[in-house]
Amino acid sequence: MTTSAAEIATASSDVFETGNYEVTDIKVGSGDATKPPTDLFIVSPVTKGTYPVLLFCHGFYIPNTCYTTLLHHIASHGYIVVAPKFYGLIIISISKEVNKASLVTEWLSTGLSSVLPENVNGDLENLALSGHSRGGKTAFALALASTAPPPKFKAVIGIDPVAGSGPSMRSAPKILEYIPRSFGITTPVAVVGTGYGNQRLGLIPPFAPDGVNHSEFFNESKPPVCYFLAKDYGHCDMLDDWIAKLASIVCKSGAGDRDLMRRGVGGIVVAFLRCYLGGDDVNLNGIVGDPSVAPITFDPVIYVQE
Repeated sequence: MTTSAAEIATASSDVFETGNYEVTDIKVGSGDATKPPTDLFIVSPVTKGTYPVLLFCHGFYIPNTCYTTLLHHIASHGYIVVAPKFYGLIIISISKEVNKASLVTEWLSTGLSSVLPENVNGDLENLALSGHSRGGKTAFALALASTAPPPKFKAVIGIDPVAGSGPSMRSAPKILEYIPRSFGITTPVAVVGTGYGNQRLGLIPPFAPDGVNHSEFFNESKPPVCYFLAKDYGHCDMLDDWIAKLASIVCKSGAGDRDLMRRGVGGIVVAFLRCYLGGDDVNLNGIVGDPSVAPITFDPVIYVQE
């Protein structure tokens, strides 16, 4: 049976709508009996089942709970999202963030099942890694670390990742080498960038400046790698409304509906996870073939498979 263009478009666009799973928020403190290495914010389906797991790294001075709407969207499609808190008022180095993320990855095997809803389990054979802004760099640095523990990541997704305030002011570890396809990651990679992230807001420097932003992360990733640029949105527009509005005082924001941005970014994450964790490439290929199925403009869209 031949699948029509309309059927392909419908199948591709469903990732941009709320999924079929009811989800719940779970906060696990570092003092919990399961002994997580740091406080965790977890969003999980409540329906009995075993679900792939996404480890999500928050951005610079952005609380892990400020991505609630985005993480709800992802989890509603049948994923457990674990978002560690790396620091409070006193910032730590990215190297220490990577170490904390590594420890959380180890904890998943021993502690995750104990804090999830009844009859809900995480499938650590299908584990993915993501992060926004500085957390995007943390995610890539963890994936690159030779000491990264099992279970291994099967996909890495950078959401407007940033490696510093400029090419000459990259923070350690300096993972960008400015050599195409130089990242030592064989794991499939997706990079979502923002069109306004590299733009100033008055005298305030951009939050995702050229030379250390999404473009470089994409350029240095080996195939298979996808690239989606949210053309009309800014670096913080995928955050929950209250903090996105606050961030717009210092960070250039798009004029469009932020809910559409969250759905757009969340849909890309879901499509990529379905492809590389679930083996179903219909959504990803459909979006790449016709980006207009997304609720926002992604332009350009690039998919390098080999």
